[in-house]
Amino acid sequence: MLVALFRFLSFFPLPLLHAIGAVLGRLVYMASPAYRKRLKENLIRAGFGDELSTAIKEAGKNVMELPFIWCASLPRVLATAKVENWELVQAALDAKKGVVFLTPHLGCFEITAQMVATRTRLTVLYRPPRKEALRPLMEGARARGKLLLAPANLSGVRAMAKALKKNEAIGLLPDQVPQQGEGVWADFFGKPAYTMTLSAKLHAMTGAPIILTYAERLSFGRGFTIRFVAFEGDLSGTAEQQASAINAEMEKLIAQCPAQYVWSYNRYKTPAGVAAPTQGQDDAGKPDAQVDV
Repeated sequence: MLVALFRFLSFFPLPLLHAIGAVLGRLVYMASPAYRKRLKENLIRAGFGDELSTAIKEAGKNVMELPFIWCASLPRVLATAKVENWELVQAALDAKKGVVFLTPHLGCFEITAQMVATRTRLTVLYRPPRKEALRPLMEGARARGKLLLAPANLSGVRAMAKALKKNEAIGLLPDQVPQQGEGVWADFFGKPAYTMTLSAKLHAMTGAPIILTYAERLSFGRGFTIRFVAFEGDLSGTAEQQASAINAEMEKLIAQCPAQYVWSYNRYKTPAGVAAPTQGQDDAGKPDAQVDV
């Protein structure tokens, strides 16, 4: 049923889907106290409370664009996107050390891998969705062109390391909460967040350059602008220092279009089996302001 609905919606024009999404975002925000609380607190903690009204609508657009991104034909999807600074990526590919793409939950993060995979082979770390009905949609969309999926386990990590050694590109979601043993606590907008260490390890192992990427959602359904940004953080030091450097780079990227970050994501949860951060660290990150909409 869900697959059929997504395929039906994929025939809708993107401006209409975004318009519906803006309304949906407001309705969900009003209807769900837990969703409303998390979105507001995370947004305010990051210092972007004045973006709340826009962020509510962008969250809805993020959901409603998925049928189009996942189910529409690849040429039709890519026709909505323009690319900036690809020369940065091409220079990295020409150096033949592989490339590590880091894509946070910012803008239309689903379209970035599809675009890259039309130009070069790309292996992305993949964690199956909790809702089984979404699995064929996600896997179908994420395995188009030269896009390969690597499971979020040891075999997947090996596949990514192998891809880098073959001078290929890989992609990770650096702000996705990892499982026990796969991360460390590091501040993210002033509060400890369990942060993956894999990207720094792969960089150290292979020397592959790290490139940040995101797709800004343009107004009125006009499409997306995919941007590539060089990673400028220092990845020397401990795993905690490396994770902090990655989070700091993510914060800078999110500041480019803060309303389009997925603030409702439970970024600060404690995974099963992981010791929570100290009470002092946790208190330091609590918001000290409120915004009512």
